[in-house]
Amino acid sequence: MNKELRVAAYAVCVRDEQVLLARWVAGDGTKRWTLPGGGMDHAEDPVDTVVRELDEETGYTVEPVRLLGIDSITRRYPRKLGMFADFHGLRIVYEGRITGGELRPEQGGSTDLAAWHPLTAVDDLQRVELVDVGLELWRDRPPLGRASFPAR
Repeated sequence: MNKELRVAAYAVCVRDEQVLLARWVAGDGTKRWTLPGGGMDHAEDPVDTVVRELDEETGYTVEPVRLLGIDSITRRYPRKLGMFADFHGLRIVYEGRITGGELRPEQGGSTDLAAWHPLTAVDDLQRVELVDVGLELWRDRPPLGRASFPAR
């Protein structure tokens, strides 16, 4: 079984009781809301990653203002020729403040839309678990930077 590690950086951007989300398009065409952000390039600093990814996915310039926490997930995914991958995702979550730019969708990437959503409406959205993890980190600010959701 192949081992795969993906390190990514995301931002929780809240203003006027709304959270900024990007709509991720899965390989099968399924669309779900996620925190804006994404994978680190080789030798890239995580702060630089979140700034770059927010610009790409939303059109906004973001200032990371606080490290909220790090989320670690493991999954088993099918790969070519009946093989499987033992996937480990390390997701670095920052609180971000929008400092400029204009909201627009990503062009040619893994997301197709960016939008502000009322915090009270998030539970009704089709979303990935990272949205819940990020919002819990933002609300609770746990000392170890580890969300209790989902149960591990």
